Amino acid sequence: MNIPVRARVAALLPLLLPALAQANDGIAGVSAGGIVFRKTDAIAMKKEVLNVSHDLITVDYEFLNESGADVEETIVFPLPPYTAALQASDTYYGQPDGFSIRVDGKAVPFTSLLVALDEAGNDVTATLRKVGLTSAQIAATPDIRDTPKVPPLTAQQKRQLHKLELMTNDGPSGPDEPTWRVQVNYVWKQKFPANQLVRVHHVYQPFVDGGPGAWGIDPDFGRRYCADSSFLKARGRIAARTGMHDGVPAVFVSYILKTGNTWKRGIEDFTLNLVKRKPDELISLCFPGTFKKIDGNTLQVKLKNFQPTQDLDIYFGNVDAGAGNAGVMPVLPR
Repeated sequence: MNIPVRARVAALLPLLLPALAQANDGIAGVSAGGIVFRKTDAIAMKKEVLNVSHDLITVDYEFLNESGADVEETIVFPLPPYTAALQASDTYYGQPDGFSIRVDGKAVPFTSLLVALDEAGNDVTATLRKVGLTSAQIAATPDIRDTPKVPPLTAQQKRQLHKLELMTNDGPSGPDEPTWRVQVNYVWKQKFPANQLVRVHHVYQPFVDGGPGAWGIDPDFGRRYCADSSFLKARGRIAARTGMHDGVPAVFVSYILKTGNTWKRGIEDFTLNLVKRKPDELISLCFPGTFKKIDGNTLQVKLKNFQPTQDLDIYFGNVDAGAGNAGVMPVLPR
């Protein structure tokens, strides 16, 4: 059954750079207008094991086609959108390194579908293409960052984008910056033989992201990350010890969970492992269930018949830029 309790977790674990994790697989239809998620009554997600660290995300699924007949579906793995505008610190733009899909142990080819979203969440990909922007220009807009392989926008293109309110600046002397966000989706066709388990494995390095809030805590922090008094006290002690006053370096991991509801009964057996990189990492998040300390490096929660009502957002504080363990994800309890 679903567990309605929102757990408040404040623990010491390690990560490094600001990071965005990615998403659950979902059943979808792909059209000229973008991606439309739809529910299946044929295929059940029997198990998902999600391992999250700052520099490596691994996801393992088990699917079962319960319909009695072979089924082929379009599967989409959507990444959380990132802003195309220049950020206050280094940010990964385009696609995360090392993304791969293996089905029953074999590598599967996939395509990348790029979608641009305006500030209201509308798909403006076709509009940008009419202005003449390529996928590379949409994903990593030239003129505002070091993108030597991406041709610069022309003066006419910039005028058109300003007219469409898809580009702005801080005045006549300010830089032109895009106002859209970019979402990358990995798409492939998957066959599900009747009454057979299909095992899918993803691995990749997550997006890195920075900007406001990476050090301090904004007014929305407590609600979004369920930061309790013990977390705030631990954070205060670290800030005082390190001389950082009211701030500590932090990263943020997001993972799209709600696409798990496209499967027959949601996620029947869900495991989330938060994997440390050093022992004094601070973690806070809102999530149902109770986390257990599996070992010195791992917090784990398990849920049965999980139908996510919100996506996953994790705060990792007290990180050391450039000083983490970039090794292989350890073998974790299932």
